[in-house]
Formats: sequence, structure tokens, C-alpha cells
Amino acid sequence: MLARQRIIPLPAARACVGALDALDRDQLRSVAYEGSAEDLFFYIQTEIERLCGEENGGRMHTARSRNDIDLTMYRMCLRREVIALAEAMDELCRELIRLSRAHVNTLMPAYTHGQPAQPTTLAHYLMGAMECFERDQHRLRAAFANINRSPLGACAITTTGFPIDRDYTAELLGFEGLQLNSYGAIAATDYVTETAGAIATAMVTLGRLVQDLLLWANPAFDYLRLSDAWVQISSIMPQKRNPVALEHVRILASKTLAQAQGIFTAAHNTPFGDIVDSEDDLQPLVFSMTADASRALRLFAGVLADCEINVQRLRERAQGDFLTATELADTLAREEGLPFHSAHGLVSEAVWRLGGDYSPKAIVRAVNKPPSNVLAAGCKRRPPSCYEHWMPSGSSPSGACQEDRHPRRCRKHWLWPKRSRRKSKPGFLRNAGCSTNIPNASMRRGAVR
Repeated sequence: MLARQRIIPLPAARACVGALDALDRDQLRSVAYEGSAEDLFFYIQTEIERLCGEENGGRMHTARSRNDIDLTMYRMCLRREVIALAEAMDELCRELIRLSRAHVNTLMPAYTHGQPAQPTTLAHYLMGAMECFERDQHRLRAAFANINRSPLGACAITTTGFPIDRDYTAELLGFEGLQLNSYGAIAATDYVTETAGAIATAMVTLGRLVQDLLLWANPAFDYLRLSDAWVQISSIMPQKRNPVALEHVRILASKTLAQAQGIFTAAHNTPFGDIVDSEDDLQPLVFSMTADASRALRLFAGVLADCEINVQRLRERAQGDFLTATELADTLAREEGLPFHSAHGLVSEAVWRLGGDYSPKAIVRAVNKPPSNVLAAGCKRRPPSCYEHWMPSGSSPSGACQEDRHPRRCRKHWLWPKRSRRKSKPGFLRNAGCSTNIPNASMRRGAVR
């Protein structure tokens, strides 16, 4: 560029290029500091002048500074790491999609607050995780777009009086644009912190998935079995199959998150200018963060590619623990016209009466059996027959009576104890649709779960 802009003679430029090609990279990497030069930059400058003469080598630094050279180098290295990280994340997403396609019909329990909640499928769970990583990829792409802008030409911080061509050097170095403001090109650290934020977010998601899979690999759950390549045996207990690969993923993700937080801490409360805080002392932390993140993602993808899912065990757990109770309450509200709150109460009481004794027949019998005070009032009718679809085909609850000719009247008698119970509750439960009747914000928070 300097020769193209006629800032230095063409023969001098050719001599400098020849000296650069003649540098011994291995020797430069192994050189020990012995005080003859202030730092590696000046050591290399001395070597170039030795190879092509001071008359030529001394011209190469025209319109350049260590500041913009360093920042250019940091950005070029970081964009390479972000591309590698995006590739690792893409590999993981492909593996999640492959597993999801294989388990579209694999039933499993969904958990809320660590407890069995509702039946779902393994594909539903896996694709939820995949969407998180897809958003992480968007964040990485956004970070890459801001990294890949050339600061070269900012010089120390206020550019130069020489007629340089910044667009030309940006194109030669593979940048997609310029850092336009020279002060910001040198002072800004957001290209690093934005990347750290995107990586930290991905590691949080990864850590949560690992926690689930470690639990699933426990024989008490027995949902997941890792292949022999990904487990470690015990030196004393012959039966052990320790899922250490997942533990390695967990610690790598935790280290990455800690390193990302360290980057923010190091950049926090530093002056907006050229400082070593954001250069030689910070950059090693940046690259150890990206390396650990890539390792964690690739290791997790490898575990998923070679694991076995216990489909039968997942199905068994999805069919227990009253997991279909919500749909039963929804059916009462949808097909029988009951208020959902009433339907919820009926099913909740049925579950409570059964204790832990869950079966399709048992839940139907419990819902169809009116409380004793309703029977005393003369209502001998069971609830509407729509509940029978919760039982195996062809079966019906014992003692089921014929449909009553006046279902609305019978439902009124049957629900009377429930309505009385609701009336004894605070008024805001009956008037939840009107915010002016709710005494205060804390009651609003407590009323909805």
C-alpha cells in the first residue's frame, strides 16, 4: 500500500517484502527476552533492518504504529476463533436436529421445578435447546461483523498525514469494513466484550443441558446411556460407568463463563484510550476463553452422536405421575363448558384422593365419583362421559350410570360444594379479571403461578 500510494519507493517496498519472507518464524517464537529490544515488535523491526538494510527496513513503519498494528492483529486472530466456534456450534446443532428427527415420537416427561409436569417428546426438548444455540449463532455472527473491521491506519490514535488507503489494506487483510473513528479504533474493547457476552450466553445453555444429561445418565433415571468411549471405569468398583465426558463439558463451560466474566472485569473502569489493560494482559484470556468454548461444544456434540436413548423408560415415566392431569382439566373446560378453575379443582381433588396410585382407570374413577355431600343431596350422576377417553379403549368406570336428562341442573348440584369453597377465599380470587379489586401488587404476584 505504501508503494502503491507513492509514500515509499517501490524498490524499498520490495526489499521489505523480501525481508519479511526471510524471517525465521520458529526462531521468533522461541526467542527469549534479553534486553536488547524493548519488546517483540522492536526485535522484529531490528531483524527486518538487518535483512534488508535500515534504508529500506526503516521505511516500512511509515504511517503505522504499534497501536493499530496490535489491534489489527488481535481482530484477525479473534475472527478466526469466532469462525471455529461457530463451526463447533453448527456441528452441535446438526447433532441435535439428527436426534430430534429420530425421536419425534419418543414420549418423555417434561419437568418444571425439577418435578414431572406434563408429557412431551424428546424431540420437543432437543429442539428447544437447538433454538437456543441457533440464537447463539446469531449473536456470534453479529459479534463477527463488528470484529471484522480494520483499525489499521488509525496509527497511534489520530491517524496520519500521509495519503494512505485504508480501504485497500482492509481488503488485502480480509476485513469487511473499517473502524471509521480512529480514536475508537484504538480505545474500544467492545469487539472483545461483545464476543465474550455471546460465548458466555452459549455456555450457560450448554451447562444447563449437561446438568440434565448427567441426571438422565444416572441409573435411577436410566434415560441415557453413554457409549464406552465416553465413560470412565472405577479403579475399585467394577460396576461403575462414570459419565466423565459430560463432566468435562461442564467444567469447560464453567471455565469459559468465568473467563468471559474476567474479560468484562478487566475492561471495566479502564480509561477510554490506548492502555495495556486491553492488550497484552487481556488477550490471552480472550483466546483461552474461545479455545475452551470450542472444546466444550465439540465434546458435547461427540457425546450426543454416540449415545443411546432408553425409549421404553422415557415412555413409562411419561405415562405416570398424573402427567396428563392438565389435559384432563382442559377437556372438562373445553368439552363440558366448566370454568377452568372449577375443572382444575376437580382434577386436583381427584389426584389428592388417589395419593401416588396413578393409573388411567383410577383417575377416571376419582373424577367420576362425586363427594359424599353431593350424594347426600340426591345427585347420583357421574360427571359427563367425556372423561372416558382417558381410559383404555372399551373400558368404563364401575357403577357408571346413564346420562342424566338435565346435565346442567345436575352439574349445578355437583359443583355447589366447590363454589362454596371458592366463596370462602379472598375476593381477589373471584375478581381476578379486574385489577382494581386486587388489593396490592404482592397479592397479584402470589395469585398467579
